[in-house]
Amino acid sequence: MRKPMIAGNWKMYKTRDEALQFLYNVNVQVPNNEYVDTVICAQAPLLRDLVKRQGDYLRIGAQNMHESTEGAFTGEVSAALLQNIGISYVLIGHSERRQYFNETDDSVNQKLHQAFRYGLTAIACVGESLETREANETDTFVENQVKKALNALGSEQVKALVIAYEPIWAIGTGVTATSQQAQDTIAMIRRVIASLYDTDTAQATRILYGGSVKPDNIDELLSMEDIDGALVGGASLSAKNFLKLVEAANK
Repeated sequence: MRKPMIAGNWKMYKTRDEALQFLYNVNVQVPNNEYVDTVICAQAPLLRDLVKRQGDYLRIGAQNMHESTEGAFTGEVSAALLQNIGISYVLIGHSERRQYFNETDDSVNQKLHQAFRYGLTAIACVGESLETREANETDTFVENQVKKALNALGSEQVKALVIAYEPIWAIGTGVTATSQQAQDTIAMIRRVIASLYDTDTAQATRILYGGSVKPDNIDELLSMEDIDGALVGGASLSAKNFLKLVEAANK
């Protein structure tokens, strides 16, 4: 059985005071991580404060990191620094990073390798645009993203990472892929992993759905065989809504 995960992506929201208040509200209610992994990915300046107050079961993730160990990369964050301050998870290749900051499939792959060098659990994002879906090219596009992201990773590394399928047309739009659309694409991703490695690796790899996930659609999404949880944007900003999502995954 793959352990479910609810990962919140706060994006560029919350001040320090707002972030700490969120943690005070959720820490005592987060269920045992023996049964569900609960993660908040926050802005870089908040990370150390959040790690120090993350409680027994909540874990903190970064929203991005650089593929190099160190260097003259103004404004970037290294995996070494994330490891040093106690970060557990890191988002890699979110569609907004690809769209606005020119991240590529190659840089995503490099960042995945770097995350493993420093013991970080990567949440690797893939997903297609509305134009790609309407052209019936979703499978080809996402398959290519997955293959390039996993290039030269070993089977045990793939089992340890998390993949998040986030159709770009559903992120922050209020439009959610139907549970069957999400299931079909995530099942396809699992088949791609099986073709690259083996069935055991494919069955062990956790794959999340992301894109306008809310308390009123989480149960249906989690009922799908291949969906192991959710990467959540807007709904993760509310402690009440976030806890509802986590509780759904803990059932």
